[in-house]
Amino acid sequence: MAKEKRKEILDAARHSFATFGYKATTMDLVAKAANVGKGTIYNFFKNKEELFQEIIAELLLEMKEQAETVMQAGRPLKENVHLALFELLEYRRSHQLTVKLVQEAKEIGTFAVKEALDNMEALILGYLNEKITQAIDQGDIRSCDPEITAFMMFKLYTAFIIDWEERHKPLSKEKLLQLFDEYVFKGLSPS
Repeated sequence: MAKEKRKEILDAARHSFATFGYKATTMDLVAKAANVGKGTIYNFFKNKEELFQEIIAELLLEMKEQAETVMQAGRPLKENVHLALFELLEYRRSHQLTVKLVQEAKEIGTFAVKEALDNMEALILGYLNEKITQAIDQGDIRSCDPEITAFMMFKLYTAFIIDWEERHKPLSKEKLLQLFDEYVFKGLSPS
């Protein structure tokens, strides 16, 4: 019963944050959407910030799981990284909550939202760093600083997917892979 009630509260809060944003979501709004008294929410969460952090933690886990679904052992790093980045950025771009958070960060600059987006970027960078380190250890790419390389890959990919599309027709997955290969992996090849 308590587990179900907690889930209902989280679902209602997730929907409220995705619809109204962090700043406009109140505990009263979440309570009404969950069909519970506001006091019931406080049995599970200390405040709105803690509730939001729980939702962001679930979102980050979903993102990592999404990236893992496209990774395949035996496939070249460049293809795995390309597909994982594509999935992560598409998820971030199309998921209703993340879309609302990006909008709120740009328009209002809410600290909790900026922090959540920073956590998303940190998750992606950490994931890339791990895959790059594995590729170096396996001799798939030459030795490099995995943290800087992950950052550069992420920013380049973000530029191709998000910034490019503000003024140009979207690039296909295949074209993105070709550009990523040209600008990144040829420079990292071990030979």
